[in-house]
Amino acid sequence: MLRRRFIKNLAGYSSISILGGCSATSFSRALLSDPLSQQSPASKSKRLYVDGLSFIPEDVLDVKASQVDSYIADISAIEEVQLADGSVNYKRTYQACMKSIKEKRAQMLASPNIYQIAETGSDILVAKADDKCAVFFQIQGADCVEGSLEQVDEFHQLGLRVLQLTHHYNNLYAGGALSLEQKGLSQQGLALIDKLESKKMLIDLSHSSAVSAENTLARAKGPIVQTHGAARAIINNARCTPDHILKGIADSGGVFGVFMMSWWLTNDKTPRPEHYINHLKHVRNVAGIDAVAIANDYPLRGHENALASGNNNAVAIQGYDSWWQGLGKKGVLGFDQDVSHIVIPELNHIKRMRSIEYQLLKAKFTHTEIDKIMGKNWQRVLVDVLG
Repeated sequence: MLRRRFIKNLAGYSSISILGGCSATSFSRALLSDPLSQQSPASKSKRLYVDGLSFIPEDVLDVKASQVDSYIADISAIEEVQLADGSVNYKRTYQACMKSIKEKRAQMLASPNIYQIAETGSDILVAKADDKCAVFFQIQGADCVEGSLEQVDEFHQLGLRVLQLTHHYNNLYAGGALSLEQKGLSQQGLALIDKLESKKMLIDLSHSSAVSAENTLARAKGPIVQTHGAARAIINNARCTPDHILKGIADSGGVFGVFMMSWWLTNDKTPRPEHYINHLKHVRNVAGIDAVAIANDYPLRGHENALASGNNNAVAIQGYDSWWQGLGKKGVLGFDQDVSHIVIPELNHIKRMRSIEYQLLKAKFTHTEIDKIMGKNWQRVLVDVLG
């Protein structure tokens, strides 16, 4: 019923085309005033923390330090590809990703007291009970299965449970958010949706064009997610998601993870935690509280270059300029805006999830809402899709 409502409404919508820079003193003061640190002993059990996208760290101690109970891990590897217009794309090829998933799997199996390679949503609570972190393998782009849909079976056998349709640009299956053509799903893409659902794998709309997202929501029968993104109503950029897609994700029973990349969270020159919270509020207001979730898109400990510079955004953003400006010259939506930051310093550290929880309390979200945002929404969808 909800999906039929989404399809019916498409026509009406078609015109909407750690501690980083915080000093130890300031962080200590924040904790002293933190409602989380003032709970009674009986209420101090930690909420379920589930992150929509991060990576397998080199230092396994980061997992425990982050306090994350479960997360979706991008385990893909890339190969540099020169596009016809002279620009560079990085494709997640079959060879690169097959090598990577085997390596990441072996890395995690070497730390059985830390990790549980998660294959079903119910593994989250099993891992939590054993004081482990349940990790769901994801690849950011279906380039890895462009050879044959049988390659989906190969990756699934090795533990892949989440597949993103494309990464920024058009591929065989779907249109990318940063491609000017804004293509939708191809016939092969429609077949990919059917294949992923038959394997009980989670379909990820991150980096897809709005048309591809519309096509996916109309085709699929179960929940669809966007593991990491931001709201276009706040930042008018091609990488950000229009409201009708947010609503469509919610209507499918899925969730939308708001990520940490500050240049897609605010146009202000100084990014602050409230800019992140504003996107969570917007998703709640448009799509409902059951669709709101947390994502990262950085390592568990935070953006590495930012951390190395003491969360100095002027240093951390170096090297991104040519890519951003090149897209602006092509006319890609929103890239004509100059950017001066990439992280919110107060959230770019190993205890990020705890800081987000604190910010939600400050913003007057209810305890039930915070439970859902911090992990229960992701848990619900992973159980619904993976079992």
